[in-house]
Amino acid sequence: MADELEFDLTLYPAPVLRRPALPVEAFDDELAQIVAAMFRRMVASQGVGLAAPQVGLKKRILVLNDSGQPADDLVLVNPTLVERSGPPVTFEEGCLSFPGIYAEVERPENCTVRAFDVQGQPIEATYGGFVSRIIQHEYDHLEGVLLVDRMSRADKLRHKTALEELVDRYKRSQPTGAQR
Repeated sequence: MADELEFDLTLYPAPVLRRPALPVEAFDDELAQIVAAMFRRMVASQGVGLAAPQVGLKKRILVLNDSGQPADDLVLVNPTLVERSGPPVTFEEGCLSFPGIYAEVERPENCTVRAFDVQGQPIEATYGGFVSRIIQHEYDHLEGVLLVDRMSRADKLRHKTALEELVDRYKRSQPTGAQR
């Protein structure tokens, strides 16, 4: 369908990634189109999760799928992390807004989320393991917290050149004063 909504990834250090996202107020066709486009972008980018700020939207929406099977698609609109529990687990995380950069991140094993689905129906559930990690990572995006904020000093040093290249790429993509 030629009129399908499409998104590009928003890369670090775009300011939208640092701003807390705003609540979704309308559960309508536009929201359904946004969610569908987010899933398409996530799959095309070979990701397992995506938050709306990563496609330039200041909306509290996250999508994820840990298996690649359509039945495992999960949409959380206006999510709140009610509780994080269980032992802390360290795992290597990547992020679509930081292509090619991976860092060891410690997060609690489980999280309980209160949210809405795309139709506005309430969800409250506890997730564990990899799905919990994805939710916590994408939730960070809704709060303006990024992978670089969770990196150890060693990971920041190891990825210094790649991070600087992302910043330079962003600066080059911005219009100069005369072009604005």
